[in-house]
Amino acid sequence: MQIPQSQTLTTRCLSRIFDTTSATYKFFWFLAILQIHARTENLHINVWDIVIRMVANAWYPIHYFRLSFGKNDSLFDIVTELQKETQIPIDASCEEVIGQLQERLRDKQVKSRLGKLTTYVPYCFLYPWINATNNSREVMWRSQSFENGCLYSIYKEKADFYIELNPVWDEYLHTHYKILMDFTYWNLMQFLQARNPNVPAISSKLIRPESRSSLANQHRYWNKVIQIGGPVRCIYTGHELHPSDYELDHFIPWSFVSHDLLWNLIPADGSINSSKSNCLPDLDIYLPKLAKLQHHSLKVSIQANYQPIILEDFLSLGYTPKEFVLMNEEEFLEVYRRTFGPMHQIALNMGFETWKY
Repeated sequence: MQIPQSQTLTTRCLSRIFDTTSATYKFFWFLAILQIHARTENLHINVWDIVIRMVANAWYPIHYFRLSFGKNDSLFDIVTELQKETQIPIDASCEEVIGQLQERLRDKQVKSRLGKLTTYVPYCFLYPWINATNNSREVMWRSQSFENGCLYSIYKEKADFYIELNPVWDEYLHTHYKILMDFTYWNLMQFLQARNPNVPAISSKLIRPESRSSLANQHRYWNKVIQIGGPVRCIYTGHELHPSDYELDHFIPWSFVSHDLLWNLIPADGSINSSKSNCLPDLDIYLPKLAKLQHHSLKVSIQANYQPIILEDFLSLGYTPKEFVLMNEEEFLEVYRRTFGPMHQIALNMGFETWKY
């Protein structure tokens, strides 16, 4: 993905900011600068505000989706330790994290954690413009004359640590804000995909969604199945479930799969979602029960000629709903083992915990 070029700005340097990236710092540093500049229109930006927003932007992909940032990335450790120390919820919004960290900035332990992000990142980011590798002081004083039209200058005077955006970049950053954000997230996605090769939907795990998709169609499907075929039993509690008297459960947590496909959704007792949360079900206990219930639902639906478009979700498993109905229970279970076994193992490797009722 390319950024808009300019005849007067050093956009060629800007396009190279992620060329030699071995950690996520530069991505989150640039995202934070773009966001603060867009919100405040200030050219003078406090470095502590930038690193706090870096942590806030990394909060959700680390804590909720458990993405690996790679072995060389201390941002992951900083964010993890800050959560333990502050007890800010793992699914807190970006603004909530920012607000709580700003309130705790006088806490020496919190400031020490954040301070690690100020040691190299502000200077390394400018290397495409100012080639002074491993010499932060030189980068700082050369930046203050906006050498080679660099994006910002750096000032560190006792307790005052800030950057000053180059005024010639002001209009460009505003005009191309969305493209620059997309450019950064696209590069971040490529970086993280290489470090999470078996994790699905990396692009949807970088930003906390404002709201989750409605499960109305999935509820409608299961209500109809129960109306036609009679009550079903929760695979976890064994309780009998009736139309609309249940909650839908993502068998493999949504925080891993990032989708609402029907083959991973089942009706469950209302107490289960809070108990199971983002944990993985014990496959030895619950996968055969899941497969049996899903197979039953397909038989009921197809035999009653109830074939809503949502049944197309099953095509992603390699068979049509009608082909699934023709399978016996063991054949259907084997498809589910091949589907859920690898996902379950990858999620375990990422740190998701196993749960059983």
